Amino acid sequence: MRVLIVNTSERTGGAAVAANRLMDALNNNGVKAKMLVRDKQSDALTVVPLPKSWKLHGHFLWERFCVWLHLRLRRQHLFDIDIANAGTDITRLREFKEADVIHLHWINQGMLSLQDIRKILRSGKRVVWTMHDIWPATAICHLTLDCRKFETGCQQCRLLPGTSHNDLSAKVWKKKQRMLEGQQITFVACSQWLAGEAQRSALLQGQRITSIPNPIDTRIYRPLDQQEARQELGLPTDQRLILFVSQRATNPYKGMQYLTETCHLLVSQYPEMRGNTAIVVLGGHAEEVTDPLPFKSYPLGYVNDEQRIVKIYNAADVFVLPSLSENLPNTIMEAMACGIPCVGFHVGGIPEEIDHQENGYVATYRDAVDLAKGIRWALDEAPKEEVRKACLRKVAHNYSQQSVAQRYIEIYEQ
Repeated sequence: MRVLIVNTSERTGGAAVAANRLMDALNNNGVKAKMLVRDKQSDALTVVPLPKSWKLHGHFLWERFCVWLHLRLRRQHLFDIDIANAGTDITRLREFKEADVIHLHWINQGMLSLQDIRKILRSGKRVVWTMHDIWPATAICHLTLDCRKFETGCQQCRLLPGTSHNDLSAKVWKKKQRMLEGQQITFVACSQWLAGEAQRSALLQGQRITSIPNPIDTRIYRPLDQQEARQELGLPTDQRLILFVSQRATNPYKGMQYLTETCHLLVSQYPEMRGNTAIVVLGGHAEEVTDPLPFKSYPLGYVNDEQRIVKIYNAADVFVLPSLSENLPNTIMEAMACGIPCVGFHVGGIPEEIDHQENGYVATYRDAVDLAKGIRWALDEAPKEEVRKACLRKVAHNYSQQSVAQRYIEIYEQ
């Protein structure tokens, strides 16, 4: 069986990481999988870039320009919206013609247009679409937050100025309806939560929707000696380290503001923590978020060296992800594979990953007080060896390459 995985980027972003891991998992379990990307960032033979053309960047710019016009020349929400009005027709490519299954992932920002997807569906190829966020089930947004309009039909979008019933979201919704009309796709959500949301979408009625988590390679993400990891990274060996990870640390949806508030609460309740606890921030613009923290901080910036990332997880005593919206974050999976307990809010797929007070702590949504309790539990109250074993068991049972690959192979065969 030949599978073509389609994603905008090879490595940048959570969807790219997950798609790449799935390709490896499939190839390690008897499936011939390749990845087709717009942005290739390695010399991997199994990853194929789109044919070089000035149009590739032009598609991205044209879509942003159109969104900017609908935002009435404002930058706010410029990258919160995708309308897929420009992209590349991949049905002519050799890799497409050779594939038995076309497996779409995150295809926004100029990779595929709605018209391109329609051509794929009309080609007769079987199509699977892994949802890394809610965009395939809405009109233009990747995060619905409190909005439920996708359950009936998007219009009067909160991201757009004005309150028109025929705004950009309503127009794109109708285009997506036409794209899917008479076609069958198997949608795979990375979390049970997202699958439930997709099933409520009026856009996807009649489509098959299931959930399969992302895989992780436990040969790479595994426990290492904590002290050695800290020494190699130049981190303190005599303090408890709280780790926060985000591709862009300043992303407000990742909740750094709640972690900052939580740290101040911890210092006020447990003054000794000011001297024995530190914060490690991994991600772009990390240095911009550490000044308000009451603990000594170590901003590590953006890192794409996987071996170094594994050492950073292993250096930590607890991983905290206070996101306001999540599907099934790779970062929690990665930390757990290294035996590190995780603390996060009860939102999206996080409660599916974290078993409360077994391998981590699930805090009440947007509650800094409960988040502080979770960090305190992980650092001072939890039985550390039992928690470490619980983390490793969860990853091995649910997220290993073999278990995830077999579930996808069943989908392909059906």
